[in-house]
Amino acid sequence: VNLVSSTSTIERAPDSVAGTAQRVLPSVVSIQTRSFSGGGTGSGFFIDSDGYILTNNHVISSAAQSGGGIQVMLNDGRKFSAKIIGRDASYDLAVLKIAALGLKALQFGDSDQVAVGDSVIAIGSPLGLSGTVTTGIISAKNRPVTAGDSESESSFINALQTDAAINPGNSGGPLLNMRGDIVGINTAIQSSTGEFTGVGFAIPSQTVAKIVPTLISEGEYKHPWIGISGRDINPDMANVLGLKDA
Repeated sequence: VNLVSSTSTIERAPDSVAGTAQRVLPSVVSIQTRSFSGGGTGSGFFIDSDGYILTNNHVISSAAQSGGGIQVMLNDGRKFSAKIIGRDASYDLAVLKIAALGLKALQFGDSDQVAVGDSVIAIGSPLGLSGTVTTGIISAKNRPVTAGDSESESSFINALQTDAAINPGNSGGPLLNMRGDIVGINTAIQSSTGEFTGVGFAIPSQTVAKIVPTLISEGEYKHPWIGISGRDINPDMANVLGLKDA
């Protein structure tokens, strides 16, 4: 039996999922952390050719608090130790740096221009499987999501909701439009089991672009805060304040 093999070249459009993934994958990294309480995994990506990496704060928070180690693995298999440049729990963002130069950084897109129904691509290391590419759409915008891994953390995120498959380990990876521009940072899923259910959330790129420069220059982001509290007013206090009964 003579088997005939095709020798034709398969051409993929630059704006196809395959074309976009081929351009973007070298910029996405896997992150492993070690601390006294155990280890963890997550994702990140280069935002600068000099080794600056953006990820979620909850990916590296245990290592940061205990003085543990953070290791970054590039798409080509190289591994580097990373140091923390800055982090913010409220926005669930962190910037790391590795000792490498000439790296390919991703470009930020405008999340304000994203519309419900737009196609998106999520890339990361779900369940430790590095370089995983999934696709979906923007399911909704301006979803209020509590940032980070603590219910006590204040939420400042009006998140993008997507049905692109996001699982544990995707945290910190990019959510991209079909041009390969960052429109969000994958940060959370809504699930009773902790696994993919078709509801994932990403921090909008416009929010990220506002916070990251300060994290790099100052190591933290200071949040404005208005303290308001209430108490019952008794008749004597109402008289002192000149208040009248309604």
